[in-house]
Amino acid sequence: MSLQIVPYSPDHESAWERCCAGSVNGTLLHTRRFLSYHGDRFKDASVLILDAGRVRGVFPAAQSLADPGLVVSHPGSTFGGVVHPGWLDGARMLRALTTLTAHYQNLGYQRLLYKAVPHIFTSKPAQDDVYALFRLGAQRVRCDLSCAIDLAARPPASGRRQRELKKTQKQVTLSSDPGLLDELWAVITNNLARKHSAIPVHDLPELVLLMSRFPEQIFIRSALIAGCVEAGVIMFNAKSVWHLQYVGASERAYEVSALDAVFDAAITESQQAGARYFDFGISNEQDGQVLNDGLYRFKSGFGGGGVVHEFYEIKLCHAS
Repeated sequence: MSLQIVPYSPDHESAWERCCAGSVNGTLLHTRRFLSYHGDRFKDASVLILDAGRVRGVFPAAQSLADPGLVVSHPGSTFGGVVHPGWLDGARMLRALTTLTAHYQNLGYQRLLYKAVPHIFTSKPAQDDVYALFRLGAQRVRCDLSCAIDLAARPPASGRRQRELKKTQKQVTLSSDPGLLDELWAVITNNLARKHSAIPVHDLPELVLLMSRFPEQIFIRSALIAGCVEAGVIMFNAKSVWHLQYVGASERAYEVSALDAVFDAAITESQQAGARYFDFGISNEQDGQVLNDGLYRFKSGFGGGGVVHEFYEIKLCHAS
C-alpha cells in the first residue's frame, strides 16, 4: 500500500465534502463549508490522503497563529483529526499518520497538534488514529471533560433538576424562531462577559453565515419571560450528536432556572429526532487544567456522563 498526500486546493472541494459526508467520524466542523468561514485568518495546511488515486481520507489543518513551527488539526475547530469512510483502520491508519507526519516535517514544521474526534461523534468505533498516535510517540498534552447524555438509555434528571423544571415551566415560553438570534446573542455575550470575562469564538455575522450554510444543523432555542428573550442555546449538531455550542442566560433567567426548560426541551427534541447523544460541551478552563465542577454538576444533573476531548502532540523531528 502506497499512500499519497495531496495538499488541499479549492479544486478538491467536492471530493473533500463527499469524503466528509460518507465518513464514520466527520462533522460539520470538518467540511470546507465550515472551515472556509475563517477566510484568510489561517494559513491552510489541509491535505487529502489518496490510495491509487482514490480519496481515502482528509485531514483539515492549518498553521498555528501563535507558533509558525506548529501545524494544528484544526486551530479553527473544536476537534480535527483524520476524517475517513472507514478504510483507514488498523495498520492503514498507522501508515496514513506516518505519511502525514513525514509530509509536515518536509514542509518544515517541528510539531503537529492532533485533536482527536471524541468517540460519541463517530458512527462506529473509530479510534484507530489514537492507537497510531501512540505508535508514533505522540504525547497527550491536553484533555478536556465534556458531559453528554446517552439518549439510547436516557436516565432521569436529578431530583433538583426535576423540581427546577416544574417551577420554571410556569414562567417561561420556549421558541425556535431564528428571528430571535440577535436578542439571544446579546444574552449569550453578556453572560460570557459577566461570568467568565470572555467573548464568543464567533461573532454575530459569522454565526449568521454559518446558520445559512447549515440550517438543519445550526439553530437556536430560546426562553422568553414576559415576551423578552432571557435565555437560550445555539446548537451545532452532528449526525448522531446534538451539541450545545453556546449557552446563555440573564440574571432574571437564572432566578427562575429558565435554562432547565430549554435543556429539557432540547434533549427531548434530540431524542425524537433520532440522535444518539446530547452533548453539553466542556466545563474546562486553562487548557483543561481547571474543571468548573459546579458547571459540570449542573450538566450531569440532566443525566449526562463524562466524555473526554484529547489533544496529542507529535514532535515531527522524531516521527518515524
